[in-house]
Amino acid sequence: NALPQDITCLAADRMLIFASYDNILHAFARNKEVVHTYEGHKARIHLLQPFGDHVISVDVDNVLIVWNIQSEEEYLQMDFDKATFAVSAVLHPSTYLNKILLGSEQGSLQLWNIRSNKLLYSFPGWHLAVTTLEQAPAVDVVAVGLVSGHIIVHNIKFDETLMKFQQDWGPITAISFRTADGHPVMAAGSPIGHIALWDLEEKKLMCQMQDAHSTAIAGMSFVPGEPLLITNGADNAIRVWIFDGPGGTGRVLRSRMGHSAPPTKIRYHGQNGEQILSAGQDGTLQCFSTVHEKFNKSLGRGSINKKKSKKKGLKLDTMALPPITVFASEVAHQSDWDSIVACHQGYITCTTWNYQKTSMGAHKLRPEEFSKHKPIDIYATSVDITSCGNFAVIGLSTGQVDVYNMQSGIHRGRYGKERAHDGAVRGVAVDGLNQLVITAGSEGLIKFWKFKTKDLVYSTELSSSPSGILLHRDSGILGIAFDDFNISVLDIETRKIVRTFSGHHGRINDMTFSPDGRWLITSSMDCTIKTWDLPSGCLIDCFLVDTAAVSLTMSPTGDFLASTHVDDLGIYLWSNRSLYSLVSLRPLPADYEPSMVTRPSTCPVQDVDVAGDEETCDEMIEYVSPEQLGEQLVTLSSLPESRWKNLLSLDVIKKKNKPREPPKVPKSAPFFIPTVPGLIPRYIAPEEENDTQSKVVNLGVLAQKSDFYIHLEEALSTNECKLTRHFTKNVDANNILINVFLLSVFVSLTTCFHFQLHLKILLSEPNLLEEVSRLSTQLEETWIHLRALFNQSLCVLTYMKSALL
Repeated sequence: NALPQDITCLAADRMLIFASYDNILHAFARNKEVVHTYEGHKARIHLLQPFGDHVISVDVDNVLIVWNIQSEEEYLQMDFDKATFAVSAVLHPSTYLNKILLGSEQGSLQLWNIRSNKLLYSFPGWHLAVTTLEQAPAVDVVAVGLVSGHIIVHNIKFDETLMKFQQDWGPITAISFRTADGHPVMAAGSPIGHIALWDLEEKKLMCQMQDAHSTAIAGMSFVPGEPLLITNGADNAIRVWIFDGPGGTGRVLRSRMGHSAPPTKIRYHGQNGEQILSAGQDGTLQCFSTVHEKFNKSLGRGSINKKKSKKKGLKLDTMALPPITVFASEVAHQSDWDSIVACHQGYITCTTWNYQKTSMGAHKLRPEEFSKHKPIDIYATSVDITSCGNFAVIGLSTGQVDVYNMQSGIHRGRYGKERAHDGAVRGVAVDGLNQLVITAGSEGLIKFWKFKTKDLVYSTELSSSPSGILLHRDSGILGIAFDDFNISVLDIETRKIVRTFSGHHGRINDMTFSPDGRWLITSSMDCTIKTWDLPSGCLIDCFLVDTAAVSLTMSPTGDFLASTHVDDLGIYLWSNRSLYSLVSLRPLPADYEPSMVTRPSTCPVQDVDVAGDEETCDEMIEYVSPEQLGEQLVTLSSLPESRWKNLLSLDVIKKKNKPREPPKVPKSAPFFIPTVPGLIPRYIAPEEENDTQSKVVNLGVLAQKSDFYIHLEEALSTNECKLTRHFTKNVDANNILINVFLLSVFVSLTTCFHFQLHLKILLSEPNLLEEVSRLSTQLEETWIHLRALFNQSLCVLTYMKSALL
């Protein structure tokens, strides 16, 4: 929903919003899409007026065109002579059908009928240029604002002046009437940001709202039926005022504002990636939310003495501090004391800011020797806050590096005997554990200091003078930008340069690391933004923007890159496409020519080009790995361990799994099942196989019949069992047990009488009875042992069943 150039004129009706830039007029529907475009003017449009089914536009060449909104065609074109009637204001009076009222720089007014293209009446005016026209709540009454500061309430039906007011703040820029709530009040804006409220009943000034905006009031409008006034100005702010207090004065109910001058430094605040702190050339420090504009807040403007500044106001404030050049913030202890420290342009004093209270802090940090007088050529150049939020480290242009307590503002020490560097300090950084302080000087030295003892630990000389440093605390990587447009990366553990990048052709403005420390993103005055991959040491992304990026910051969550640009008030967010799509991270060739990328407020036509670039990028990353990278290289398998761990025993596994006999084809069932002839239909029983041996269990050795087994079979058939003692001694005990077990069932059924007979014989013989009693004791002991084993097995089986099920 963005236009290619800055919007110069804006108007709206109940359905559409009309916006113009240069000589082209657009109509927006639902604030999102351009539905109509009107081209026909040859000069810049400076006035717009919706008019029912038409819209009226006036350009600086004094050409008025009436457009048909739906057909986009010209309904009427009127040319006025600049010498006699230069159109400066346009209004459609209420209840005046097909009529418009035009105001001129010569002071006269004209009432025209658009349908018949006739001049109905000409008002002589007041010989002063008309700046604005506004319809009053009463019919036929119009308020006319003049360049002299006069406001004329005029009845156009009888050409009679009803009231006349005057402001001393210059020309009238906007007028609005408070209606439908019983208060006849008229509000008028001025070029210096003041608003005057006039009582129409008593015809006098009711109250003044001074410094409502820091610049001219561009527009204002009372909400119908509500005590609310909406104003906007050139200070990039829109405010809603509510009139609910005594005396009729208004207070700010809510506001939306940005920087009135381009931002100079931006940094993400906190670890959630939802707040961006921004310092601008207007001297303010503001916080912008990436979630919704309602969470934006302004921390105010730096001042030497806040009480005196409030008394004098914005215009006469001599206590205002210069714009912020560098600042550092930390979320630790931000609810207890100030958590932001900032350096000001050409100023030696550093200020603290409170994020929770959204105001300037209580402390002003400067060296003790300059507490009574302010030096001219000495100023703060760099600053950093420890990760605990307790200390601030500040570097000066004289080479001094001082430490201050953030809670009390007390000076806690200085690095070096007199100063840390011979030249100006270009950057300071504190590691994550408050063990080391790293400083960079313009003489080309990087020094490592003990944070607590202030002793010099190590010093290394650089190839060129550094312009700035940036530390990634989690990985211990220090990025160094040089005046010769090169970039180096230093490891603070080994204190050696590990990467060097070259490719920029202009001064490096800012650097930022990705959250994981793998990417270093830099911006330069050559209008390029480059992404360097630290593990590979290569350039993986580069693109051009139309204006150079002044400051960069990467979200702690890695989803957005924020940038500010030269002579631009906005903060632009770039999405990290590697989070939601496949992006090629191959090194760019040395002769790579970056393409121009329009900043995030793009037009729909340019969105298609971006989509095309993504498709080509996806094609680039398609890569098929060969099965073998090289003859002398070992290719590792990507299969799980269970798939290849048994490859060494593959022969044994194949031998075990080898079938013993070929598979048999199952007999096919007949189509017609045979039946037995007769009155009752019955199926023929299947033929029984002669093989009595089990098909499932192969008895193997058990199927062999021993001599003892054959003797038992004979005894079974003759019902006479005659076993000699010699025969039983010669037979193996194992064979006896096996054979007896196989025929125990049959013997028990057929020889029950013989067992009883033998039992009677045993009872009659005392010697045999003694042997049987001794055998019974042994059998009982054996059974107790077996029963214990059975119980143990049953317990284990029960536990396994319950655990598995």
